[in-house]
Amino acid sequence: MDLLFGVSLIPSPPTSSGDPVRDAQHAEELGFDLVSVWDHPFVDTPSLETWTLLTWVAARTSRIGLLTNVLALPHRPPILLAKMAETLDRMSGGRLILGLGSGSAARDFGALGLPGGTPGERIAALEEAVRLIRTAWTEPEVDFRGEHLSTSGARLEPKPARPIPIWLGVYGNRALGVAGRVADGWLPSLAYVGEIKPKMDRIRRAAEEAGRDPAGITFAFNVGVRIGGEPSDDPTKVKGSAEQVAERLAGFAREGFSVLNLWVAGDRAEQRELLAREVIPAVRELVG
Repeated sequence: MDLLFGVSLIPSPPTSSGDPVRDAQHAEELGFDLVSVWDHPFVDTPSLETWTLLTWVAARTSRIGLLTNVLALPHRPPILLAKMAETLDRMSGGRLILGLGSGSAARDFGALGLPGGTPGERIAALEEAVRLIRTAWTEPEVDFRGEHLSTSGARLEPKPARPIPIWLGVYGNRALGVAGRVADGWLPSLAYVGEIKPKMDRIRRAAEEAGRDPAGITFAFNVGVRIGGEPSDDPTKVKGSAEQVAERLAGFAREGFSVLNLWVAGDRAEQRELLAREVIPAVRELVG
């Protein structure tokens, strides 16, 4: 298995005690495969806008992958998002993974003056958006008429230099079907996913029904980790010694996840170093 490891950046404004760009550089130096940033512009603490921050991260790093984890679709027009993604992927040398979700934070919708819609409507719009974005990346001109999205005469040039991966952070049965039909990857979080195997099976079945090869879908997992102290029964994170954390992460890999994106708690620089030096090599050895 080609197992990849990422680390989440906290999009807080730079201070003397923390800077997400320095954190990304540190992750790259330690050998992590990717960094990710969430998309919640209106939280209770000061925060930076996701796309702008990732652009700055791309400019200050050279190798590490860039994952939006995940962009709430209603926040940006899909055809413009297609253009944004092409530009960042090109300027970063092909490092972008476009993580998308249907959006669920009513507070964000209200603050941005956006209609929230029902969960079902947002999922339907997400599927249309993926199809629209891919059309814009491949066709000379886009005329798209969906139930929720439409565009006329859109021309996106230049086209992407490579197929930009689109991963979906979704959970419900209908949304998992969308992931199987149109996405390149599935990106759930440990805190919310519940039973894993039935959801993976649902995605694979949907892919087969759509005439796609399920083996081409990447299964990525957001996992909160804390190295040190006693193991915890907290279902939202993995905690314990380096050996205990490595065993749990190896278990996720055995279940079929080929990308583990880690949300570290505590001293983030110290935790990243422990992960890179003690945990990740142990996971790779356990998985073989």
